[in-house]
Amino acid sequence: MKERFSTNRAPQSGAESAPAEPSGPRDQNRRRQVPPENTSAEAFYYVKQMTNHTPMVVVLDNGDQLRGHIEWYDRNCIKVNRVGTPNLLVYKHAIKYMYKQEEETPAG
Repeated sequence: MKERFSTNRAPQSGAESAPAEPSGPRDQNRRRQVPPENTSAEAFYYVKQMTNHTPMVVVLDNGDQLRGHIEWYDRNCIKVNRVGTPNLLVYKHAIKYMYKQEEETPAG
């Protein structure tokens, strides 16, 4: 039984050094496109939580938890509006993760 080989395959022996496909100037300058920096998913999430005044828990890199609702955001930070304590402006790079306070599981 004969084996079938793809015509696109590079030669395995060192004798043949010709490329499998001709490469034109277009192929040399072709690069993978960089994904967009802004997909609007983050903005959609923040706007939804802000309009609903959803109580959130923001966990920082050092383990501290901030409780309140998101009042404002921009590319680098969010403003957490808290009850009975001062409001905070938190850099996004200091946030480990965040979740809705209603999703908290009771300790026990």
